[in-house]
Amino acid sequence: MSKKFTGVGVSAGRVIGHVRRMPEPILPPADGAPLPAGVSPEEETQRLAEASKAVAAGLKERAALATGDAQAVLKATALMASDRSLIKSATKLVAGGTCAESAIWEAADAVATQLTALGGYMAERAGDVLDVRARIVAELRGVPAPGIPDSDGPFILAAVDLAPADTATLDPAKVLALVTSDGGPQSHTAIIARSLGLPAIVAAPETTELADGDYVFVDGIDGQVITDPTEAEEHLASTYANREVLPDFSGTGELADGYRVPLLSNVGSGEDAQLAAEAGAEGVGLLRTEFCFLGKEKEPTHEEQVAAYGAVFAAFPGKKVVVRTLDAGADKPLPFLTDSSEPNPALGVRGYRTDLTSPGVLERQLKAIAQATSEHEADVWVMAPMISTPAEAQDFAEMAKAAGLATAGTMIEVPSAAVLAGQILQRCDFVSIGTNDLTQYTMAADRQLGTLAELNDPWQPAVLHMVAATTAGARSADGKPVGVCGEAAADPALAVVLVGLGVTTLSMNKRALAPVSAVLRTVDFAKAQRLAKLALDAPSAELARSAVRAELSELDRFGL
Repeated sequence: MSKKFTGVGVSAGRVIGHVRRMPEPILPPADGAPLPAGVSPEEETQRLAEASKAVAAGLKERAALATGDAQAVLKATALMASDRSLIKSATKLVAGGTCAESAIWEAADAVATQLTALGGYMAERAGDVLDVRARIVAELRGVPAPGIPDSDGPFILAAVDLAPADTATLDPAKVLALVTSDGGPQSHTAIIARSLGLPAIVAAPETTELADGDYVFVDGIDGQVITDPTEAEEHLASTYANREVLPDFSGTGELADGYRVPLLSNVGSGEDAQLAAEAGAEGVGLLRTEFCFLGKEKEPTHEEQVAAYGAVFAAFPGKKVVVRTLDAGADKPLPFLTDSSEPNPALGVRGYRTDLTSPGVLERQLKAIAQATSEHEADVWVMAPMISTPAEAQDFAEMAKAAGLATAGTMIEVPSAAVLAGQILQRCDFVSIGTNDLTQYTMAADRQLGTLAELNDPWQPAVLHMVAATTAGARSADGKPVGVCGEAAADPALAVVLVGLGVTTLSMNKRALAPVSAVLRTVDFAKAQRLAKLALDAPSAELARSAVRAELSELDRFGL
């Protein structure tokens, strides 16, 4: 008998296929297992160090072959694999007579427990620690690390959740869709699925019942998984498979009436930027500068930063490149900058706020950005993350101008900034809305927590009202630019709403450029405004989404 499981669709698509479950996790060693006979603590410590280095090196090698979000995830995980405090704790246990496997298992468990107790972003990092632990133990045992299962043919991957290193190495030629019982709309799984164009459903708890070989229909649009699909589901999958091919992005984002909406790309490296340029992106709406810092024990040198930023600027001569200064903290801790003992890091010292506790890093970064700008022809704009007040916006703008950067703005990620956008824009040149953080802070819902996935949805009318407040503030400040660089911009239907709310540019992963452009070209500005009002007036995210999608027939035509 057919069963239906419901979750949150985070990447559009409708497919049918057989399930392959993630393999069983690495079994834990016995608690406090002693050193092997004849092996000294020094020898076992060396073995542990070598295993840790091997895991870190392997992850770094995979990062070198990846791009964008996948690369950032792998770099961060590699850094955790060689985390000094973790290895030091395990080494102490080895010195007390415990074998390496039990020592790293126990040490990582203690770290993960501490992170879970902190909640928020840090709780999400607990899973990363446990993933690294499993990889080190696998290396010590000489067995394969946990990972995506092998298969002779394409399959639908089902899991409780996927570790960062797994999501970063998915092969879209083999994996038809992703289904997880845990996770949320902004989890690693969701972000990577969207960047790869894989249909995906997260936060579907009952899918733990799915077994290897089950034949299922996955609807990433409606967020449903159905076992033993009927002819109706097979027809939906067939219709999707035979959907009209999206035209390539022409390089000009506009509505049906010619209203211009530049479509930019989010990038995290020079290679990313080159690929985005080849996809037709009109510029960069978000350069994540963390790529230059992650995986390092020390602040990168001026020369290293200049070279890294310059590689991005070189891909877009004469075009806008918006650089976000270092967004360290919360889920992106850096050993030389952030305090891992903060009780609530999501509300702590992150982004622009790190200049309060570690003055100088931001100033040096701005100088490196300015020098890279002087060596290239890109139109470089710079913005600070985690700005909460007009005074902070003014301080950052003055720092940027002092460094020689002509155009300075801020991120809108917290409600206070959205409400005071008019005053903020009187002190800087532009703002860009980070919908991922704006959603979690508006709804008071950790964006990584699967149980709160329904709240953590950018279609939430409260979040859209925050966007509307920001654009209203911009109109009161001589119509200064308001961009969106969060994941919401990559949703073609939501992109229409954002334009109708008054957003002037949209920035997304390069894969989203074509679908967003195709749908925008089917509406004029008046219709976009009407659909925006529909969404604002809806009582829930689900009803806002369905009301708008019902008015956009092109979504079905292109399988979006």
